[in-house]
Amino acid sequence: MIRAIRNARPLGGHEPIDILLDDGLITGILPAGIETPAEGDLDLGGRFIMPALWDEHVHMTQWAQHRRRIDLGGAESAAEAAAIVRSAMRSGDARDAVVVGVGFRDALWPDAPTAALLDQVSLDRPIVLISADVHCVWVNSAALVHFGVDGDSAEAHEGVLREDAAFALTARLDSATDDELDQWVAEAAGEAARRGVVGVVDLEMRWNRDDWARRVARGFDALRVEFGVYPQHLDAAIAAGLRTGSPVAGTVAVGPLKVITDGSLNTRTAYCCDPYPDAPAEPYGRLNVPPCDLHPLLARASEGGFDLAVHAIGDGANKLALDVFAKLGRGGRIEHAQLVHESDFARFAALGVTASVQPEHAVDDRDVAERYWAGRTGRAFALRSLLDAGARIVLGSDAPVAPLDPWIAIAAATSRTRDGRPAFHPEQAITITEALAASTRTLVAVGEPADLIALDVDPLTADGETLRRMPVALTMLGGRVTHHDPALSAGALALVEA
Repeated sequence: MIRAIRNARPLGGHEPIDILLDDGLITGILPAGIETPAEGDLDLGGRFIMPALWDEHVHMTQWAQHRRRIDLGGAESAAEAAAIVRSAMRSGDARDAVVVGVGFRDALWPDAPTAALLDQVSLDRPIVLISADVHCVWVNSAALVHFGVDGDSAEAHEGVLREDAAFALTARLDSATDDELDQWVAEAAGEAARRGVVGVVDLEMRWNRDDWARRVARGFDALRVEFGVYPQHLDAAIAAGLRTGSPVAGTVAVGPLKVITDGSLNTRTAYCCDPYPDAPAEPYGRLNVPPCDLHPLLARASEGGFDLAVHAIGDGANKLALDVFAKLGRGGRIEHAQLVHESDFARFAALGVTASVQPEHAVDDRDVAERYWAGRTGRAFALRSLLDAGARIVLGSDAPVAPLDPWIAIAAATSRTRDGRPAFHPEQAITITEALAASTRTLVAVGEPADLIALDVDPLTADGETLRRMPVALTMLGGRVTHHDPALSAGALALVEA
């Protein structure tokens, strides 16, 4: 057990310190080199120390599966996406009975995804392609039959299912066993720990309690996990005595109720105050849960002891969600808050509503936003406006929509760009200090949990590209090492391995 961390340098150029630990807590902070009776020392050699990171919005099971599916992220047309799937099938990379691809972004494609196009790839084998935003599924005719989708519906006819229909089909894709899924989740958690992550809010659309209880029973302890509950499971959760903050097992606890009120930008279903160009069927997007249903649902969850997390992407959906929070007389979280009306920024702070945002989406979706939210992008992904209005923000990835790596989110929040492009609305950037505060839950202070990371670079002096590649030498959860760099001293390595 590590009793002291020696020669750790606080961010910002301060002199090195020693940190004393006991029972997972920080019990003392002293100038480096003062003799103490600590039994076990971990010498960081002057590396920088800071609180460990949280990803406030992930879908762990989907993220774990994502890396084992056909990657369509580079496709620039429907025809190119179909060609990638065909190549994967011919090479044997697609081994499951149902061929699954992920990550396509069709909003700017010159051609349309259709069932007929995927039928040219295979008439017999079901093909299911999940969009990058996970709100849309593109299928061939064999998949419609295999999953029993109503072939007479307009969406099924074109081979593109959106929102609830897409979620329902995606939920039925799990061909992996619990053993396989748990192993993949453990691997993803280990990778997260290597990036300095100590906790996640898992908003997977499943009955998460049993999944996480089983994983802990099998030895999972790499992350702190707060799992969400969806409306279809709310009654069962209340009946089981679950409420936000209730421990389930090990490092796992109950998180918020999650409600998806509208769609997404890439699928052109985010519910907006202004119409989308060339979208006559749903000109303002799609409102999945209207306020008359949202209010009693949130009230019931609140009475049952749940915190509230409401997915709202379009400015119309954000306005309606804030209206419901005002009627409830209590705060919560809005997940995404991608497009906010000018009149609503101050309401986040006034109502005590946290904006749970994913900055990398701004970088991924900037061109789509310019096309479909033309004239409004100055208030899209508007982190600076939220903070200046007094709102609290927390950062996440929405993995698998973006990688589960808070350094990527921090880089996007502070630079508003990647790959050398000019910054997207640089006036909406936040400072590195603000981004770090929105990515952590603790402090390096006496009495705080020993959830710590050690870095080879001071992030306060790093540019965007350096932040994306930030080298993490050590991750510690409650005083227990979950990742260490072999470059640490031999004595430290022996202590960690013990």
